[in-house]
Amino acid sequence: MNSPIHAAQDPAQVEPFLIKRPERQTIPLVFASPHSGQQYPDQLFLDTRMDSLALRRSEDSFVDELFAAAPAHGAPLIAASFPRVWCDVNREAWELDPAMFADPLPPWVNSSSPRVGAGLGTLARIVTGGEQIYRRKLSFAEAEARIRACWEPYHGALAGLIAETRAKFGYCLLIDCHSMPAHPAHLANPPHFVLGDAHATACTPRATRLVEEALMGLGYKVRRNDPYAGGFVTRHYGRPREATHALQIEVARNLYMDEARIERLPGFGPLRRDMTSLIESLARVEWEFLTPDR
Repeated sequence: MNSPIHAAQDPAQVEPFLIKRPERQTIPLVFASPHSGQQYPDQLFLDTRMDSLALRRSEDSFVDELFAAAPAHGAPLIAASFPRVWCDVNREAWELDPAMFADPLPPWVNSSSPRVGAGLGTLARIVTGGEQIYRRKLSFAEAEARIRACWEPYHGALAGLIAETRAKFGYCLLIDCHSMPAHPAHLANPPHFVLGDAHATACTPRATRLVEEALMGLGYKVRRNDPYAGGFVTRHYGRPREATHALQIEVARNLYMDEARIERLPGFGPLRRDMTSLIESLARVEWEFLTPDR
């Protein structure tokens, strides 16, 4: 039986994100799951060419559950409620494809980024696999409504968590959690995890190495920045000179889910336990080296 899709009749009535806080934050880490939301607006089903299962192939399904132990070990976890195909918060706010819209876009919109060209802007044109999402042209007003209702509140909350963490500890490490499909370049030796730190510009290499070593100690194959070096979130929030670091974690979907049916596999439980072990090990780290003068 396929995992249920949760329909939200009116997106404005759905909280755009969920924050789970520890009783007391004891470590300078913030965990985020921007692509695991499953509240699909009815309007999307009216406008789309595809069924709900096809829409969900762009989700990082169940990733928020894999890292759910973060609050129990002293770190907050934020997860988007809305799906990536409705609004992608791992993009700039206004990366929009003019071909998707019936009316001209304002001149300040970023319509020429590589992500827009690939069909994966703030409002995606295609799902993972390349299938077109919409049967009609959208209006810019619709895009603006989604960005105001989803993108802006999510980033406001995420920035708030980072600011709170920096105020408390003097520094912060954001762990941005994602999942990855099988990649053609890695068929011969696929990694279990890819860590993206924008080639050591968004996160101090020492922190990346700590996460890498912890994962390898759990028996996983880890690759850095290939093919995922980090998206907008990593590059925007990762400012090591300001004592704010961001590291993207991509988890291979075939470790824990059936990608075609969007169902948890028996490996889900062991992987979640390992992610809890990872969080436990990070909770024991002395993170003072995240300050720029260390």
